[in-house]
Amino acid sequence: MTGGRRPSSVGLGTWIAGARPRTLPAAVVPVAVGTAIAADSILWWRAAAALVVSLALQVGTNYVNDYADGQRGTDNDRVGPARLVGGGLATARQVRYAAAFAFGTAAVVGGALALVVGPELFVVGAASIAAGWAYTGGSRPYGYHGFGELFVFVFFGLVATIGSAYVHLERITGLVVLAAMPVGFLAVALLVINNLRDIPGDRLSGKRTLAVRIGDRRTRQLYVALLVGTALTIIVCATFRPTALLGLLGLVRGVVPLRQVRGGAAGLALIPTLEATGQTQMLAGLGLAVGLVSF
Repeated sequence: MTGGRRPSSVGLGTWIAGARPRTLPAAVVPVAVGTAIAADSILWWRAAAALVVSLALQVGTNYVNDYADGQRGTDNDRVGPARLVGGGLATARQVRYAAAFAFGTAAVVGGALALVVGPELFVVGAASIAAGWAYTGGSRPYGYHGFGELFVFVFFGLVATIGSAYVHLERITGLVVLAAMPVGFLAVALLVINNLRDIPGDRLSGKRTLAVRIGDRRTRQLYVALLVGTALTIIVCATFRPTALLGLLGLVRGVVPLRQVRGGAAGLALIPTLEATGQTQMLAGLGLAVGLVSF
């Protein structure tokens, strides 16, 4: 490991790659959907701040994952793109500092929102940062015990979507809770593909993700169920605002990765599937957001 490397020796492109851009739709989509529901009451600086917080939490969680997995040796024989620590592209200390900077950004910007919206946001923000760290960090990371999908659904589905509407409306509505469901399903689908690809390596390293626990076949079934659940909950949203069906147009992009998963794609063959799932998440999420705007 390159322990003597200075932080300045790690290029910007390396840090961007380490932030895992393909996962960032999980941060953008809930803010778009939550803001759309509050369209009649939008304060644009609050919307921008919510987006910064969501992105910073996602990036911080990704860096912690890179740091923790690299320290434990989980990434030593990974199938996907090289990680910062595991691939020797940056030191563990550098990545830990990067995670702290990302979480610090979320704390500062989120704190500004809390000061004008209400102290309850301090609690939500603190819980989100703690959950992002504990996903793979600490002595008993819950991501290593099969609870990663639950974390993603709660924080990048329910909390992020409801919170993005709450900063404008300052209340929780039934529609925003309902709309948070497909957002959460899509975010979990992205993680499921990632963990499906990594089953062999995770099993060897002792990382007991949900995919490792339930096996290859049931993980593929879970992916299918998540996309079906996304479609069904979008249809239910349309009973409140019919144009929410626009989300189904974006979901059409999911047909290709769905076929790949059902067809048995594994290992490196799942990398295009992961990318297509991220595109599906973005297209369906933004379609739903546009459809939920009250004209």
